[in-house]
Amino acid sequence: MATGKWTRGIAAATIVAAVLVLMAGPLMKFGVLGWQAGLGLFVLAALLAGVGGLFCLVVLVRRRGNLLTVLAAAAGLAAIAIPAAIVAEGRRVPPINDITTDTANPPAFEAITAEMRGPGTAPLAYDPGFAALQAAGYPRLQALTVTDAPDVAYDKALGAARAMGWAIIASDAAAGRIEATDTVPWWGFHDDVVVRLTATDAGTRIDVRSKSRVGKGDLGVNAKRISDFYAKIGGK
Repeated sequence: MATGKWTRGIAAATIVAAVLVLMAGPLMKFGVLGWQAGLGLFVLAALLAGVGGLFCLVVLVRRRGNLLTVLAAAAGLAAIAIPAAIVAEGRRVPPINDITTDTANPPAFEAITAEMRGPGTAPLAYDPGFAALQAAGYPRLQALTVTDAPDVAYDKALGAARAMGWAIIASDAAAGRIEATDTVPWWGFHDDVVVRLTATDAGTRIDVRSKSRVGKGDLGVNAKRISDFYAKIGGK
């Protein structure tokens, strides 16, 4: 009898922990928790859910569980699989959070300032040490050159930025610059983007820089954002 109560209690706690894993992102996104606290909750809840899920799985193997145990085992193992997948992805990409198609002369943020990004965010200056890591991790990421004249290319770039759902902070057609902020779904992290257009003999070169506000790595989000942006323009 006592064993059954313990099993039910652990199963219930496992389900609660699994729910907290799913809630960590929205709690950060809507400002209930800071990003450090939110990530801490995510990791701790996932570990507890994983341990509980394994316990419930053992109970089921011994044919002592019920429907609650089945649900807890599934929820707990699924919850621990989420951070496991994130860790695996993090090992696949370089541990940097500032990606640019021009590492020699990266587009600079002008309208987006440190004050706008808020306290505790990463410096806006580009770290030259990222260049080699980026080249190794994203060897195919480079500037996009289109045959359009700068004014036509600018309109396409601005349209692509809006189609991506970015919040446009500044747009200057004459200078060939767009600055915007993108919000990562679920987590609610804010990343900043600057687009620079330069006239060339072949048409227009479009460089992009995408930078996270917090953290040391980005799980490949910034590089994917740039690639998706180019695809919206009709390039890569």
